[in-house]
Amino acid sequence: MDLTLVLQFWTVAILLALTPGADWAYAIAAGLQPRSVVPSILGMVSGYVVVVAVVALGIGALVTEYPAALTALTLAGAAYLLYLGVSTLFVRLDAPVTASARPVGSSAWTRFVRGAGVSGINPKGVLLLLALLPQFVAPGGWPAPLQMGVLGSLHLLDCAVVYLLVALAARRILGSRPRAGLVVTKVSGALMVLIGLGLLAEQLVHLLH
Repeated sequence: MDLTLVLQFWTVAILLALTPGADWAYAIAAGLQPRSVVPSILGMVSGYVVVVAVVALGIGALVTEYPAALTALTLAGAAYLLYLGVSTLFVRLDAPVTASARPVGSSAWTRFVRGAGVSGINPKGVLLLLALLPQFVAPGGWPAPLQMGVLGSLHLLDCAVVYLLVALAARRILGSRPRAGLVVTKVSGALMVLIGLGLLAEQLVHLLH
């Protein structure tokens, strides 16, 4: 592999992980829960493992080649984000401001699956990695799927570190401010709803044209 290309991709991947979006919103919401953030973060990383594998094996090209598949993926991702966002918005600001008033979530497995859904059912993530990974494959080197797998692993590392820091920072900064924590939780939920609605709007515009 070309070390220069690897470093260039890693730089881009870090910038992508540092860009707020649905992943950040979910990480913040997870950080404001009284339970461990690890299952939620591992879930998000696992979702991207699937995305990287799909792109590296060339299946991602099929998703973009067949509009119906991409539409179905987008609708599924939008519906899932709307579900998570609305669930988060059910947190009551007029409830007693204690740790127990925060969204408790369910079992570690449920939080893992929800995190995997946030990143895995994300057409933006699939298309972004599909567009980026092939550009940084060195010709004449290792097989392209292997190179994309290595590059994708760097992206997974970036995501794991950034999302964990976001979740822990939310817990540390807002943990002693329950009222502020509840407000930020609602903002995170609203952000997920807006992103979901944005995905639906894109599909509606596409259908109208």
